[in-house]
Amino acid sequence: MNGKKNENRKDDKVVKQQKNRNKHIPQRTCVGCRKVLSKKDLMRVVRTPEGIQYDPTGKANGRGAYLHNKRTCWENALKGNLARTLRTELESKDRTYLLQIMDSLPKEENGG
Repeated sequence: MNGKKNENRKDDKVVKQQKNRNKHIPQRTCVGCRKVLSKKDLMRVVRTPEGIQYDPTGKANGRGAYLHNKRTCWENALKGNLARTLRTELESKDRTYLLQIMDSLPKEENGG
C-alpha cells in the first residue's frame, strides 16, 4: 500500500512542475531581413499547387516563408530570397500578387 501512495505523490509533483513551465513560443526568421521573431509577429506566404498565397492563419499546407509587415523586407525577399526559401521560381502572376500585398502595407517613415 505504501508503494501506491508514493506513486500518487510522485504524479502530483509532475503535474505541479508542468503547470509552472512557460509555454513555448515558436520562432521564425524573416526572409527579408533575417531577424528572428515569434511566429505570430510575421506574415506567412505559402507555396501551394495553385501558386503562391498569403496565409493569414499560418496553418495552410505547403512550403512557407515568413516576412515582416514592412515594405523593405518584402522588397528584399522579392529579389530572390523568397523564391529560394519557397524552393520555386516566382511566376509573373505570383510576383504581381505579392507586389499587391506589399503595396497594401503601410509606408515606413524614416526616423532620421
